[in-house]
Amino acid sequence: MSDFSEIEEMYLKTMFEIHSDNPAAIVKTTQLADIKGVSAASVTEMIQRLSNRDMVTHIPYRGCRLTPSGFQLAARIKRREILLEILLTDVIGYDGDVHGVACKMEHAVGADLESTLDSLLGYPEFSNEGKRIPSVERDFETTGISTLLPLSKLPVHSSATVELIISSDTEAVTIRECGITIGSIIETSVDSRTCDGDTLTISDSLSMRILARINSIGG
Repeated sequence: MSDFSEIEEMYLKTMFEIHSDNPAAIVKTTQLADIKGVSAASVTEMIQRLSNRDMVTHIPYRGCRLTPSGFQLAARIKRREILLEILLTDVIGYDGDVHGVACKMEHAVGADLESTLDSLLGYPEFSNEGKRIPSVERDFETTGISTLLPLSKLPVHSSATVELIISSDTEAVTIRECGITIGSIIETSVDSRTCDGDTLTISDSLSMRILARINSIGG
């Protein structure tokens, strides 16, 4: 978590989204006011506040641009939002207001939790809408023995034990028919997966709902 307020983070994220579409553009005060549904005076006050904290460069009578520090923080906020959206849809199977819930949750996510989410989701590069997720330096070596991952994200030549299944009643029937239960041993090769020694055929979307802890890799 940052030491910025939720509303400050939301402004930074909005500016980042505008910059992503046109990195060279000045973010206009009126544009921000329309997006946020507030007065131009409120936007100007926020720009001044963020400028005082070196998050934006204020361009009088025109708008602002994110500073390098502001861009970095805003990118992390956007990144956390997308990771949470993937968690909610692909792992938990939430079918409500995914974007709205993720927006509320993103402000409580710190660096450690972000890293854990990234690992849990198999280091995704794109959102569910196909947009590239803002990147950060990742420690891929943390994916190893005892890492908990969805079945579809298990490394090749690994063995893992199923620990958690998150599914609807209908999905649970399909999972049982595949022979997968808590404690099942999943083994992966270059082109196949097995469950307790039997060939496993299951969709990637459904296998995201089944989490297994890695016992070994390689060999």
